[in-house]
Formats: sequence, structure tokens, C-alpha cells
Amino acid sequence: MSFLVGVTLLLVLQLIGEVTVRLLAWPVPGPVLGMILLFVFLLARKGVSESLATASSGLLAHLSLLFVPAGVGVMVHGDRLMAEWLPVVAVLLVTTVLTMLVTAAVMMLATRWLVPGYRTEEKDHE
Repeated sequence: MSFLVGVTLLLVLQLIGEVTVRLLAWPVPGPVLGMILLFVFLLARKGVSESLATASSGLLAHLSLLFVPAGVGVMVHGDRLMAEWLPVVAVLLVTTVLTMLVTAAVMMLATRWLVPGYRTEEKDHE
């Protein structure tokens, strides 16, 4: 029963996100707004309920199944991917490098803000 309550909460928050995005014509996916609402909900509760923990653990245990539709799409549209391989590879390379750069920048900023004495240690080594 606990799993069902947790999944229901996740789906209700996603539904609220979808409805809000469609009614207000926001350029944001509904599930993203639903995740933001979940984050706010968890902050307000100051923790994760047992039912939500059970549901999220169960979903994460079977996360690999969510890649099956993407794999089927690659197989179904393989001829189109082969015809347009250069733009696909270029986009994959550029976005991978860009993601790595942004992640490194965020990590550096977070380290400076969150690690006490980080700046003083850098100056000691110079």
C-alpha cells in the first residue's frame, strides 16, 4: 500500500505540472514543473515520507526499463539515423563537451561556496 501512495503522489504532482503548463502556456515541460513541485513539497515536509521513499526506490530499481523505448526508436529509425549520421554525431559531441564544461564550472563554484577555507588553501600552495 505504501508504494501505491508514493506513486500516486508522484503522478498527482506531475499532473498538476502538466495542467499548469498547458493552462498558462509556459515553455516548460509539465514533468519538470512537477519535479519542482515535488522539491517544494519535500522542503515543506523537511524530509521524505516512507511511502515516497518506497515508491522512488522501486522505480529506480527498474530504471533501465525506461531505456527500452529509446532503443526501439533507434532500431525503428535506424535508416534515418544512418542518412543523417554527421549532424547526430556533431550534436552529441558538442552537447557532451558543453555538459562537461558546465558541470566543471558549477563544481568549481559550489566548492568555493560550500567548502570552508577552499580559497585560503589555494593561496597557501602558491
